[in-house]
Parts: sequence; C-alpha cells; structure tokens
Amino acid sequence: MSPVTPSSAVLHGHRISYRSAGSGSVVLLLHGITSSATTWDDVLPWLAERHTVLAPDLLGHGESAKPRTDYSLGAHANGLRDLLAVLGHERVTVVGHSLGGGIAMQLAYQYPELCERLVLVSSGGLGREVHALLRAAALPGSEWVLPLLCRAGLQDAVAGAARFLARLGMRAGHDVEEVWRGYTSLADPACREAFVHTLRAVVEPDGQRVCAVDRLYLTALMPTLIVWGDRDPMIPVEHGRSAHRAMPGSRLEIFDGAGHLPHRDEPWRFVRLLLDFIASTEPARVDAAGWRSLIRR
Repeated sequence: MSPVTPSSAVLHGHRISYRSAGSGSVVLLLHGITSSATTWDDVLPWLAERHTVLAPDLLGHGESAKPRTDYSLGAHANGLRDLLAVLGHERVTVVGHSLGGGIAMQLAYQYPELCERLVLVSSGGLGREVHALLRAAALPGSEWVLPLLCRAGLQDAVAGAARFLARLGMRAGHDVEEVWRGYTSLADPACREAFVHTLRAVVEPDGQRVCAVDRLYLTALMPTLIVWGDRDPMIPVEHGRSAHRAMPGSRLEIFDGAGHLPHRDEPWRFVRLLLDFIASTEPARVDAAGWRSLIRR
C-alpha cells in the first residue's frame, strides 16, 4: 500500500488539513458533515496504488480551521478550487460522500474545467428527505441546546449510543460509529458553531433545502458514478435511483446491506468499483463553449 501523508496548507489565513498518497491522475475525496478525511482510511491507500489521492478535512471539520465564515456549498467549492491550485492539481475525479456529494456537484457546476469525473456516494442535494436527527439540529435555537446534550452524552458516551441510534433506524456498525463520533465532536464550541452554519446552509426543519435536481442534465458532459447503500438510514436510496434516471449516461451501484457509508461497509468493493470506473471512462474536458451550448439546449 502507498503510505498516507498528513499535511496542511494555509488558504486565506486558515489552516486546511489533508491526507495524500500515490501518484498519477488525481482523485479528490470529500467527506460528510461532522466527519473528516479519516472516513476514507480504509480505501485511500488502495486507491493510491494507481492514483494521486487527496482527502482534505473540509473547512470547519476535523483538523482544519473553524473560522466564523461562509459554509455554503459554493464557499466550500471555492475553497477546494483554491486548495487544488495551491497543491498544483489542475484536474480531478471528485468523489463526495453525503454533504461532500453536494459539494462535489457544486464544484462540478462552478468549475467544470476542474472535474474529469463525478462520483456521488450517499449524496446530499438530490431530494428533500433526510434523517430526523439532522432536521432537528437545524431547528432555531439548536445552537443553545447542543452544548447541553453533548455534555450529558459525554458522561456516558458508549453505554447508550448504540441503543439510542438504533431506535432512529441506524444499525450498529459504521453508521452508529460515524454519527456518534460526529456528535461527540460537537462538545467543542468551534466545531459546534461550524456544524450549525454548515447544516443550516443545506438542511431546514422540513428537509434538505438545497437540491441539484434541476441541473443534473449538465452531467451529460461528465462521466458520473452513483453509489448507495440500500439500508441507508440518513438519505433514502431512492434519491440515488432518481438521480441516475436524471443523469444521462450515469452508472448506479447499490450495495446490498450497506448503510450510509458504503465505502466503509464494503471498502474492497468500493475500491474495485471506483478504480474500474476511472479506468473505463474518458475524462471530461469541458470548455466554455460546450458548457454554454449545453445550458442553452
């Protein structure tokens, strides 16, 4: 396996932490809300056997800075464009999980010239439905309630977590582990503030507020892979099926028995699938004229 190197860069005065490994064409891995680049640990070294792999902690997450700033999808896409420029990467296959999927679509929309392929893993931004936990956290005043919940939960973090989350439809395993790790991170005030701003940019009490469905036709110029677990409790697998129907030429892979993190539930299958997708597709090369023509059409 290729060794994974933790590194950091400074963008506009803020530290961005990232992991990288390998050589060759670039694969950019984007994690979900309250998560970090560590969610890709089971797949990153193996992908790096054939590609340069870059997995940043998004601004407001993990070891990256958590400033008072804009945490919208567009702002994240701008930051990733700048990170790629600093690191000298001109084009990438962008892979986004959950919130990262919404950011990946935004990056492909704002900067199509940067994106060779688009891979959406249990992606946000493809429909209204989302788990009640996230809708509740988007309620007005949640920033005042979360500190109390975190303090109470941290007193007995392990004992009640699996039972509580199981009642909300999540199986013991990676779904519970990831959600619980994200929940406990909110005890930190800076993490909590960044979480609330990030969440409210994409979710409201009635469901997801940002939807890319009206622009999915634009992926006609870009090879697209959609990956979902058929037991995803956070975002319904039907979002993936609907997106596949709306994205010309896209490929859909549903992992039977997997939850919200198919790349962790079945890492080997995910690695083989992604490597095959990259090897079997030609990278998109979108210029301004082609983009204008597609939008007008």
